Amino acid sequence: MLIGYARVSTQLQDNASQIEALKNIGCETIFEETISGGRWERPKLQELLHYVRKGDTIVVWKLDRLSRSLKDLLFIMEQIESRGAGFRSLTESIDTTTSAGKMMMQMVGVFAEFERSMLKERTIKGLEYAKGQGRVGGRRPKLKQIQVQEIVQLYAGGKSAVELALLFNVHKATVYRIINSSK
Repeated sequence: MLIGYARVSTQLQDNASQIEALKNIGCETIFEETISGGRWERPKLQELLHYVRKGDTIVVWKLDRLSRSLKDLLFIMEQIESRGAGFRSLTESIDTTTSAGKMMMQMVGVFAEFERSMLKERTIKGLEYAKGQGRVGGRRPKLKQIQVQEIVQLYAGGKSAVELALLFNVHKATVYRIINSSK
């Protein structure tokens, strides 16, 4: 059975042309959704993935209707394949029920893996460069060094951690961390 999935991102958009194309190629059931493709929490997509059975083919008008993220797209494709179903994209002429279509999706997967490894490599190089420049990642300290010293002095002078937390607008755990690290 051919099962269609049509999605638009906003209420202002219309998926009529998608639905017409899906009906014209013979989709008996069509799941329609109005939600961003960048989100994973898409109820109709989840319903579709639970509905599909062995031998079915999920059809979309265009690949980005299924997902905007290549990583999510490949994850969805794995779910479809694990159920013994196929996938077709009308615009890109991808059909995983054929050998050429399977090869095409595998090539997309290889490029996605390459892209992820390049991104990881660039991130590591960027962090190393920043470290060499004396910059470190993470959140900037809320308190300046002079404030930290003042907390230590005031605590030694009898102020409580709760009072200091209120005074410096920080959590009392922050005050305790400062005091413990100064010992």
